[in-house]
Amino acid sequence: MADASAPLGKLSPLRRQPRQVRSQERVRRILEAAEALFLAGGVGATTTNAIATRAGVPIGSLYQFFPDKGAILRRLAQRYGEQLHEQLAAFDQGEGPALPLEAYLRRIVELTDRFFRDHPGYPAIFMDAQSSTAELAAIEEEADARLIADWSGTLAQRAAASGAVLSDEDGRLIAYVLVKAIGNLLWLSATQGEASRDRLVRETAELAIGYLQRRIAAS
Repeated sequence: MADASAPLGKLSPLRRQPRQVRSQERVRRILEAAEALFLAGGVGATTTNAIATRAGVPIGSLYQFFPDKGAILRRLAQRYGEQLHEQLAAFDQGEGPALPLEAYLRRIVELTDRFFRDHPGYPAIFMDAQSSTAELAAIEEEADARLIADWSGTLAQRAAASGAVLSDEDGRLIAYVLVKAIGNLLWLSATQGEASRDRLVRETAELAIGYLQRRIAAS
């Protein structure tokens, strides 16, 4: 099979889902190898042969699951979105509801920033690729939609607890603004130096707090 180093174009789906433990482990190694190589040398310069070599799997094994490099990139994007959603959902189902509004939003910003710092490949790999690959942008929109759905419910509960009434439409709109503002600002912060990044993270929290407090008070 040809080594996939050409432009991505339309991303291909997985050839088959890994069901056995051994297969799942191979896919995990392939994804981690691809992430490291994409981060070090860029998506365009990375070949499927290089990914297979770094993962320690035969190239034929890689092609059993991924028809090309685009399919690997697609799965990485989905995995990042799923992991971030799981972390934020766990917070919302754990300590989140007991926190005052300001502390709650600061913690949301902190958790999202920490995820980007712990997974530097997320912004580094996808910042350029998403703008030129419609399917990656669609995957990111799906991830945002899950967060928006979660937060709209959370916001309605918090508004009710403060004596305000938040319509479903307003709840979704406010959640949309927060998800997009926090996500994009923290995404951009990953391109800054450490001092500038820390300041931008703090400003993101202040922006979210001021906006949400005003919107709930007006409800």
